[in-house]
Amino acid sequence: MARHAEKLLRRIEFTVARRLEGLLHGDYRTLFRGFGLDLADLREYQFHDDVRHIDWNVTARLQQTHVRDYHEDREVAAWFLMDLSPSIDFGSGEVTKRSIAVDFVALMARLLTSHGNRVGAVLYGDRIDRVVASGSGRRHVLALLDALLAPRIVKSRTTTNLAQLLEQSVPLLKRRSVVFVVSDFMTEPGWSRGLHALARRHEVIAVRLHDPVETQLPDLGLIVGEDSETGERLFVDTHDAGVRRRFERQVDEREAALRDEFGRAGVDALELSTDEPLAEAVVRFAELRKLRSRLAGGLAAGGRGRGAALIGAAP
Repeated sequence: MARHAEKLLRRIEFTVARRLEGLLHGDYRTLFRGFGLDLADLREYQFHDDVRHIDWNVTARLQQTHVRDYHEDREVAAWFLMDLSPSIDFGSGEVTKRSIAVDFVALMARLLTSHGNRVGAVLYGDRIDRVVASGSGRRHVLALLDALLAPRIVKSRTTTNLAQLLEQSVPLLKRRSVVFVVSDFMTEPGWSRGLHALARRHEVIAVRLHDPVETQLPDLGLIVGEDSETGERLFVDTHDAGVRRRFERQVDEREAALRDEFGRAGVDALELSTDEPLAEAVVRFAELRKLRSRLAGGLAAGGRGRGAALIGAAP
């Protein structure tokens, strides 16, 4: 199995990683919003300060506006919370959701550890069955990939309960980290509570795996569909336009619910499709985050003068 991990990592290094670093111009840090910011000090507010850094508790206690000063922690801990339930074995083409998930972890682990950062993983099948402690270096990345590539034994054929992975991971992550939740999010309800709990302390990125067939049912006539997790089989007449419309309506509702949950938790989603090159998806995500950061900065700058005026007018 170790040889498979080495082969996988070499393939990622010589194809995706090099291309990605070129497209990002070497600035992998654009993938993260709150990259290693630690509180350094508190001081009195000055006119040029960002009002978002005001510490309102200290301001109220001292009756003088204070802001937080941060310094950048160069070392980052990143964790991959991996949904490895049977549904991610699906792929309508040559690439499965599982394979693109493993490629993503190999890419990000290699990128992060090559800059001196640490990575770890929590692996979930029908329960959390393994925790790979955070570490750095190539040997550690290979060990992590080896754990991901190992065959998983699912003891019970039930639907995924992503809440178990998220909620049980909260006490495992002691230090503020970048957390990648890698899943197709085909799960029992109630998982959003765990996502909110993680996002309160960590920078969380939802890495959503999907296949085109899961969002648009093709016209293939009468087919037998099987639930990859429960084993339940169902005859579906895909030639029936009404069936395809109902399927698309359910997909639209599910997509809207996911976007709503991610938005309420303050979590960005990186979409990985089995029919799109990995590097392109990651670069698109980085560009969107940079754009949002610039827009947020512009709004903050526009409101800073008004905020300062109000603060200056306070008795």
